[in-house]
Amino acid sequence: MYQEAIYNYYIDPAWDYMGSETLYIKLLYVDYDHGYAVIDFIGEWNDAVTNDIMFLKRNVLDHLNLNGINQYILIGEKVFNFHGSDDCYYEEWFEEIEDGWIAAINFRDFVVEEWKKYDIDSYINTGGELDITNWRTMTPQVLYEKIKTIIGRRIDLI
Repeated sequence: MYQEAIYNYYIDPAWDYMGSETLYIKLLYVDYDHGYAVIDFIGEWNDAVTNDIMFLKRNVLDHLNLNGINQYILIGEKVFNFHGSDDCYYEEWFEEIEDGWIAAINFRDFVVEEWKKYDIDSYINTGGELDITNWRTMTPQVLYEKIKTIIGRRIDLI
């Protein structure tokens, strides 16, 4: 039964409410042995008005972090807008994952540009080879290995 809506448009019940009225998630896969999670997003990511990163951080990420997750794959092709504020929660998240990383795949260019404007790209890896259009055809393990390799090359360059 369709109950949740973003701007009066009902969304599939498979999308999970995380505290935000405009941003929903699907926790697609979590591998506790290898310490990674794959999270898909839909809606408007609004840190300026509704502080969506706070809801994501407190209601989802804190629990994953406590269970050993320190590598995150964020899928954002269904994020239709982003309104930034400050980067405090992103910085906190980044510091808590220590040897881990955050990779964002398939976010729209204007969302990534807004992230740059608010310095969020200092904490989240985006662009280049991380635009993986065929991610749906991959198993979570294959997607993870591909992204881990890309992130590893980026880190080695620094």
